[in-house]
Amino acid sequence: MGCQYKKLVPCIYLYKGNAVKSLSDITIIDTDPVSLAKYYSDNHGDELLIFDMSKGDAEHEEALDTIKAICQIAEIPVIGAGHVNRMEDIKKLLYAGCKKAALNYSKPGNIAITEEVSKKFGKEKIAVCYEETETILEFQHLLDEYVDELILIDAAALRKSGKEWKGEAQILALLPEVSLDKLIEILSMPSMCGITGYAVNENVKEITAIKSLCQENGIKVNTFEAAFRWEDFKLNSDGQIPVVVQDYKTDEVLMVAYMNEEAYQMTVHTGKMTYYSRSRQELWVKGDTSGHYQYVKSLTADCDMDTVLAKVSQVGNACHTGSYSCFFHEIVKKEYEETNPLKVFTSVMEVIEDRKIHPKEGSYTNYLFEKGLDKILKKLGEEATEIVIAAKNPNPNEIKYEIADFLYHMMVLMAEKGVSWEEIIEELAKR
Repeated sequence: MGCQYKKLVPCIYLYKGNAVKSLSDITIIDTDPVSLAKYYSDNHGDELLIFDMSKGDAEHEEALDTIKAICQIAEIPVIGAGHVNRMEDIKKLLYAGCKKAALNYSKPGNIAITEEVSKKFGKEKIAVCYEETETILEFQHLLDEYVDELILIDAAALRKSGKEWKGEAQILALLPEVSLDKLIEILSMPSMCGITGYAVNENVKEITAIKSLCQENGIKVNTFEAAFRWEDFKLNSDGQIPVVVQDYKTDEVLMVAYMNEEAYQMTVHTGKMTYYSRSRQELWVKGDTSGHYQYVKSLTADCDMDTVLAKVSQVGNACHTGSYSCFFHEIVKKEYEETNPLKVFTSVMEVIEDRKIHPKEGSYTNYLFEKGLDKILKKLGEEATEIVIAAKNPNPNEIKYEIADFLYHMMVLMAEKGVSWEEIIEELAKR
């Protein structure tokens, strides 16, 4: 038993479209849970736990839409919990984008479907919420075989669970406000993989400092550890190093800036891109004035160790002009065919979506939209069959054309159902 590192996990209690204070207190703390999720993600939460507290199916469907939006914007794994009564509910949480979905072991029906959902979706995608230590001790064999993580709802059972649980799955403890000494004590328990709830939510701005405290106490946490010291870089005559900044999703070059030693150390420590302004001769945290922060995804030095490539999650725009990228003055350009797969897919998708909004006479795409879903599905099925036939023929070019036809019709279906390539790519990346 043992985890790679101990986690600090913010938690959103979702009730009637709002984020409320806790499972037992529906005081609204934020009317925009999606923005709150982004805030928790940007402030270095390791994961995000969401409790769907909805009553009834209609409310539940609205909550699932919110959870889907959260999963799309939060750049950390999401655990979905609450309103689970059957395997279909686990599927909906996972299809919404959750990394894991949690069964509620206070419901006998949830216990009964543990094996089924684990075999269907994979053990690594299943968590279990519980309140009493006796529950997990009674079902230890079932949990060991089919569950990846336990979520302790009642902090009163924390000490007993910490001492008596010897199973494979580790415990994420939902905690009220606790002292730093108590927090360190809890995270030091071998059976605990992390903490969540009010104790994290109220201290989310201090997560970096809390992680530093954990490290000082010998607790492994998820934080940046630079492989190179400042002395390892070859600096320019001003004692600085240039930094080329890219969007981590698209690889678009956003800007170029400079770091001195203090900016480098702050960037590594805080996870926010920090530069040295040569014009103002002062440290510059990108976004402190505009709100357009850049959150570090990776830092890489070039072969000569005299330039840094930073891949970032960009909030808003990188350029002070309001442009997303600082690079927009075209000097010369030779026409070429785009070969980046995602850019090609996105470009074709934009044309298809435009046809849906602005019909064009004689357009085959519009013909498909006008005929409706059944016609689109019929054509998609026909193209899939053509791929199978082409694959049996010796000429490899034939299958290339058939796959392209299939992908086109698939994109028409995606546009009809409101699914983007970004969502497909994100889903594939999770697998």
